[in-house]
Amino acid sequence: MDLDVFVSAHRAKWDRLEALLRRQRRLTGAEADELVALYQRTATHLSVIQSSAPDPQLTGRLSQLVARARGAVTGTHRASWRDVTRFLTHGFPAAVYRSRRWWITTAVLSTLVAALLGWWIGTHPEVQSSIAAPGELRDLTRPGGEYETYYSSHPAAAFAAQVWTNNAKAAAMCLVFGVFLGLPVLLVLFTNMLNLAVGIGLMSSAGRLDTFLGLVLPHGLLELTAVFVAAGTGLRLGWTLIDPGPRPRRTALAEEGRAALGMAIGLALVLFVSGAIEGFVTPSGLPTWARMSVGVIAELAFLTYVYVLGGRAARAGDSGDVETAERSATLPTAA
Repeated sequence: MDLDVFVSAHRAKWDRLEALLRRQRRLTGAEADELVALYQRTATHLSVIQSSAPDPQLTGRLSQLVARARGAVTGTHRASWRDVTRFLTHGFPAAVYRSRRWWITTAVLSTLVAALLGWWIGTHPEVQSSIAAPGELRDLTRPGGEYETYYSSHPAAAFAAQVWTNNAKAAAMCLVFGVFLGLPVLLVLFTNMLNLAVGIGLMSSAGRLDTFLGLVLPHGLLELTAVFVAAGTGLRLGWTLIDPGPRPRRTALAEEGRAALGMAIGLALVLFVSGAIEGFVTPSGLPTWARMSVGVIAELAFLTYVYVLGGRAARAGDSGDVETAERSATLPTAA
C-alpha cells in the first residue's frame, strides 16, 4: 500500500472528524450521523494502516482521533450504585465461577501439599530441629504458647486490619503475577502452604493438632479459599499467554486481565470478612465448636454465592469483564 496516496485520499475525512469533535455547540442530527460514520471509517483506516503500512506518527494521530470520537459517540459513563450492585451480583461471582476448575484444582493440590509437608515435619524430629531450637519449639506449641497467643496479642480491630491488608496483598500478587506465565504464583502459593504445614507439623508432634485446627479453621476456610481463587485465576491468566484459544492473544489477555482486576476487588471484600473473623472470633472465648461453626457458615455462604449467583450470571453470558460499552474498541483486521 502506498501510504502517501492513502493519506491524500482520506485526510479530508480525518480533518472533518476532528472539526466535528472540536465543536463547542451541540451537534445537529445530520452532524451527529456524520460523526458516527466518520468514526467508523477512521477506525477502519487505522486498522488498515496498522496492518499494512505502520507509521508511528500517523498511527498515533488516528488512535487519538478514534478514541476521542468513540467517547463522543458512546458518551461518558459515571459509576453508580447500580454498577456496584451489578458487580457484586453478576460480575465478580461470574468471574469466580468461570475459573472454578482452576482454583478448585489449585485448592486440592495445595491442601495435599500442606498435609504431606505437615506430616513430614511432624514425624521427623531432625526437620523440626532445623526449624528452631527445642526450647523455642516448646514455647511455640505449649498451652498458652505463641501459636495460641498470636491471635490475641493485639487489639482485635488493629489485628483484623493488619491481617486483611496482608492477605489482600498476597491475593493481588497472585493475580498480577499471573502474566509472568504463572510461575511466581506457584512460589507465593507454596510459601503460604509451607507456613501452614509448619504449624500443622509442630503442633501435631506436640499432640495439639486439634487446638491448632480450632484456631486456624474458623477464619482459614474462607481465607484460604480466597487465596486459592486468586492463585487459580493468576495461573489461568498465565495460561492465556500460552493458549489464548480462538481469541487473538491481545484480546484474550485484555479480557482476562480486566476480569482478574475485578476479582482483586471482590476478593479484598471476601478477605475483609475472613480478617474480621480472625480478629474478633478466633481469639474470642467462644467454644471451639462455635468458632468452627462461624468459619463453616462463612465458607458455605461464599460457595453458595459463587455457584448460585455466579453460575446463573455465567450461563447468561457474563464473564466478569466490564460491560461492552466500557471496553476498548475492537478494530477490524485488514486481510
